[in-house]
Amino acid sequence: MTRHDAVHYTTLDSPVGELLLTADGTGALTSLSVPGQKGGRTLRPEWRHTPALFRTAEQQLAAYFAGELKEFRLELRTDGTEFRERVWAALDSVPYGTTTTYGAIATRIGAARAAVRAIGGAIGANPLLIVRPCHRVIGADGSLTGYAGGLDRKLRLLALEGVRRLP
Repeated sequence: MTRHDAVHYTTLDSPVGELLLTADGTGALTSLSVPGQKGGRTLRPEWRHTPALFRTAEQQLAAYFAGELKEFRLELRTDGTEFRERVWAALDSVPYGTTTTYGAIATRIGAARAAVRAIGGAIGANPLLIVRPCHRVIGADGSLTGYAGGLDRKLRLLALEGVRRLP
C-alpha cells in the first residue's frame, strides 16, 4: 500500500458521539461515521492515524456543532455508483436548518418518483454523515424515517440546526 492509497483516520468527540473520519492520501475526506452506524466504517489495523490531516475538518465540525457553521467546505471523495453520486450531490444542496423528502431528491436529480426506494438506499449508504446532510431527508408525511446513525442522532442534528417542527 502506497502513501497515496493508504487510508488515514482520526477520531473526534462530538455532541452526537465519537466520530470516525477517514481520508485518502491527498487529504480528501472519504468517510465520517459514528459507532453502531449501519454500514459505517470501523477502524482497521492497517489504517494510518494521521490527526494533522484532519485539522480543517475538525475545525469545521466544531464550528458546526457550536451553531456557527452552516455549510461545510471540505474536499470530499466518495466511490459510489453514478446514481449514488448524483443522490449524494443532491444532499449537498439541502440548506442548513431545512428538511426535504425522498421525492424531492428524486425530482432534483431527474429520477422518476418510482425511484424513491433506490434513492432511500443511496441516502442510507451515504459515507459522509453530518458533512453530507442525509439527516435533513424525511418522509413525505413528515416522519423521520431511517438514519444510518440512528434516529436519536438525526433528531439531535435537526434540533441543532433549528428544525423545530417537522412538516
